Amino acid sequence: MTEDVILESIITCPNCGHSKREIMPTDACMYFYECESCNKLLKPNKGDCCVFCSFGTVKCPPIQKGIGCCS
Repeated sequence: MTEDVILESIITCPNCGHSKREIMPTDACMYFYECESCNKLLKPNKGDCCVFCSFGTVKCPPIQKGIGCCS
């Protein structure tokens, strides 16, 4: 099964609403993300593995592949 993995995601800060297009890492989860507008440090919501799964328009690459995320 070959599926294309989307590496770009638009992450939106839940604090101030600022959005930015980011490239997701393929070899690691991104547990922290600092909003460049309000400087709030974002962490994943409970049950999510990374900030892209919580605040991005696209889930992280391991989740897209269906293999689960980093431990």
